[in-house]
Amino acid sequence: MENATALNTPLPTHRVHVVEQGASARPHWVRCEIGENLKFDMGGLQSYCLANWDARVYDAFVVAAAVQFCDHTKRRPSAEWGRNFVLRIPVHDPGHWKSADVSIPLHDALRLLTCDQWQITFETRKTAASVPRSGNFNVPDDTSVIIPFSDGLDSHAVAGLMKLEHAYNVIRVRLGQKLWHGNQNGSRLPQFTSVPYRIGYGKNRAVEMSGRSRGFKFAVLSGVAAYLSGAKDVFMPESGQGALGPSLVPVGQEYEDYRNHPLFTDLIATFLSALLGHTVRFAYPRLWHTKAETLAEFVAKCPEDGRSWDQTRSCWQGQRHVSVSGKMRQCGICAACMLRRMSVHAAGLSECKQLYVWEDLTTMRYEDGAAPTFEKRKPKGAMYEYAIAGTLHLDHLAGILHSRANQATLFRQVFLLSRSLGRPKGEIRAKLERLIRKHTDEWQGFVESLGSASFITQWVERRDKHVSPGGECR
Repeated sequence: MENATALNTPLPTHRVHVVEQGASARPHWVRCEIGENLKFDMGGLQSYCLANWDARVYDAFVVAAAVQFCDHTKRRPSAEWGRNFVLRIPVHDPGHWKSADVSIPLHDALRLLTCDQWQITFETRKTAASVPRSGNFNVPDDTSVIIPFSDGLDSHAVAGLMKLEHAYNVIRVRLGQKLWHGNQNGSRLPQFTSVPYRIGYGKNRAVEMSGRSRGFKFAVLSGVAAYLSGAKDVFMPESGQGALGPSLVPVGQEYEDYRNHPLFTDLIATFLSALLGHTVRFAYPRLWHTKAETLAEFVAKCPEDGRSWDQTRSCWQGQRHVSVSGKMRQCGICAACMLRRMSVHAAGLSECKQLYVWEDLTTMRYEDGAAPTFEKRKPKGAMYEYAIAGTLHLDHLAGILHSRANQATLFRQVFLLSRSLGRPKGEIRAKLERLIRKHTDEWQGFVESLGSASFITQWVERRDKHVSPGGECR
């Protein structure tokens, strides 16, 4: 995909000035106030205070929050993907943030992740940030590893497997806003219990929903947790489909998604290691496995957890979009839900159909698969587009080895992964091909299980015949 830079056309510029409380922003810049637009939660922030307060940690959170504010307050143009962000941020030690060891990998990571141009300038804070009270926390030991935790199936299964197989003290870093409030017996609190800040967009509003900056936020939270706990390793729980699939098979005209890719976390590791003076490593223990293989292994090796896996959530949709009779479900048709449902089938397991809004994927008509009381069931709008995109993403990934048009993409991925993981290209190619073949077998088995009349099967067959599924599939 050509971007605006390649076409020598100017990228739309968005100037944002992050300021301390009550301070003025530069004229004609978007004002983003700490305490108003970047709101720190004292409970969440306190969970990152294991010992002495470190201003670099606070500043890292401000940077992550400011990046998120920029990302969502400037709409991507229709003709190209990228934007140009000019961002000023007050920090406690601007000289350290401006140093090449910190600034270069920071900018490189953001460019790779978002496909936007970033010009970040650091200025001196006028007043030091308030120091949160240190809590009475469980202090990790030297066998600790960090796992980003989102209530998802992969993070749940990988945390269980790592603890069982390696006797690690697995520290979960929550990637959502839900705060753990402890129990009633006065025991010590766990650390890293929620994202320690919220974004308030105010009159600027959140107008861009692609949200690629989420990957930066989650990586910073995980790396900071590794630094504070003394751990060196962050175990990324994504399967190969989740880590590599979005960069191999972008959705529509979108830029490749590197949120869970080793190339991106390499840059984040370099940035955080220089910023914090602590070596941070990101590892992918399930990179060459499918989600189904991870789930099946967890169920076989962790029987004491019983059916705990089916209490996890894979769908990213908010409650107002996926509620049935007042109860929140998972949509069942976005890319994440489709991958989950395919993986549960391939692992030889089953779920209650009422976990999903789209209870039945075997129906001939898209709208007939949804719960009868669900209002947004018509074949139009965002939900319908997500369903088509999710189906075709998994189908396209299943056919990528046999597509001549995708050979250059595969070659590039092998090269990047070989350089990132430090392994020979031949070895990487063999592992990548095995992963894709396994995915293909699982996908074909899942589609066949739905039957030839299923609207999902119809969409897949139409793609194979080069007919757009965006028309009537009824």
